[in-house]
Amino acid sequence: IGAGPGDPELLTVRAMRLLQSAEVVVHDRLVSPEIMALIPPAARRVSVGKAAGFHSVPQDQINAIIVEHARRGRRVVRLKGGDPFVLGRGGEEALHCAEHGIPVEVVPGITSAVGVPAATGIPVTHRGLTTSFVVARGHDGAGPALDGLRDAPQDATLVLLMGVTALARTAERIVAAGRRPETPVAIVERGWMTDQRV
Repeated sequence: IGAGPGDPELLTVRAMRLLQSAEVVVHDRLVSPEIMALIPPAARRVSVGKAAGFHSVPQDQINAIIVEHARRGRRVVRLKGGDPFVLGRGGEEALHCAEHGIPVEVVPGITSAVGVPAATGIPVTHRGLTTSFVVARGHDGAGPALDGLRDAPQDATLVLLMGVTALARTAERIVAAGRRPETPVAIVERGWMTDQRV
C-alpha cells in the first residue's frame, strides 16, 4: 500500500480498508505518525525503515519478513511512503512474493514526486511552460538526475526525491550539464506535513 506523502486524507479508500484489516504491517520510516495511528491496535507492526546511509533492515530481509508472515496465513500489509512503485522497491517486493507463491495486490499511493509540489501550488507540468517531468533519486547525487534529463526536453521539470544532502553538488552538475543557472527551483521539506517547509 502506498501511504502517499503523509496526510491520511490522501490515502485511497481501498488503502484505508485494507490497512484496517491488516494483521501485520511492515512499514517504512517515511510513513507519517498520523497514518501509523490508523493501524489497528491488534496488528503487529514491523519497522523496516531506511534513512540515508543507514539501512536498519536489508532489502532481502524485508522480503523474507513479508513472505514469512504471509505463509503463516496472516493478512500482511507492506506500507510504504508515497507510491510503492515509484523509487520504492515495491516491484522487487511483489516479485519476491510471486516467486514464493504469495498473491499480491498493489494499492498505489500519491507519489511525493507530484503530490509534494502540488501541496505548495507548483504543478510539475503547466501549459506553455513544461509538458513533461523527470523523477530521479536525489540522494545518489547528480548521476540519476543527469541520466533522466539526458533525453528529456530542455523544459522538463526535474523532481529530485530525497535529495537534500547532495543538493549543492547535484545543482552544480546539472548546470554544468546545460541547465540554465536561472532555472526556478523550489525545495520542499516534509511536504503535506503540518511542519512543511518551502
